[in-house]
Amino acid sequence: MTSPIQPRFDIYSSIHKALRALMADTLFKLGRMDPDDPQDVARTARDVRRLLDVCRAHADHENRFIHPLLEVHAPGASRAVVYEHADHDEEAGRIGAAAAGLATCHAGQRTLAAAALYRSLALFIASNFEHQHLEETVHNAVLWTHCTDAEIMNLHHALTESIAPEELLFILRWLVPAMPPAERTATMRNLRRAAPAAFQAAMDMLQAHLSDGEWSRLLQGLAQEDPQGVEA
Repeated sequence: MTSPIQPRFDIYSSIHKALRALMADTLFKLGRMDPDDPQDVARTARDVRRLLDVCRAHADHENRFIHPLLEVHAPGASRAVVYEHADHDEEAGRIGAAAAGLATCHAGQRTLAAAALYRSLALFIASNFEHQHLEETVHNAVLWTHCTDAEIMNLHHALTESIAPEELLFILRWLVPAMPPAERTATMRNLRRAAPAAFQAAMDMLQAHLSDGEWSRLLQGLAQEDPQGVEA
């Protein structure tokens, strides 16, 4: 009987799930925005710009941490993605400017401006989805061929430690709910060991974004490792 193949550590999977969830949520909010409500317009424009900032930071993390390792083992492997990162950065600049201008444009023009922004953001997201697929297949293949899981995990830890606490908390808001239960529990266990203060801040924030069942299962999973339990 053939033994089941143990899955390799995937440095892209969780963060890409988080980004996809954030992108979809932001596009949904933009699509349902009331162009006649200045507060809704300002709030949604802020959310669009925040998404673009997260995408830029994510690309910078990959450029600084993952691509150098890819190039050591497979020269040229990251070239196409680096160009795509640059293209996405330029497009993010245009979309961000359009989002900033949405709140200040004439009320009579806001509906058309919002529709144009929605279409631009949808295309930006579509391009990012394709981009992420390439990384999850082609780039992971290089990493898994040339690196051990321990080496990839060390890279992941170094990348994570470079993220400012406020940015990390925002990422966790989207990353943890997007995970299946076992990964969610493992992620929070690791965070509790590495950064207890960040763990507590994340737990305080996450309950509002998990169903009652998901929250209970997370607490149970965390309590199994800690006999003293975890406060709800």
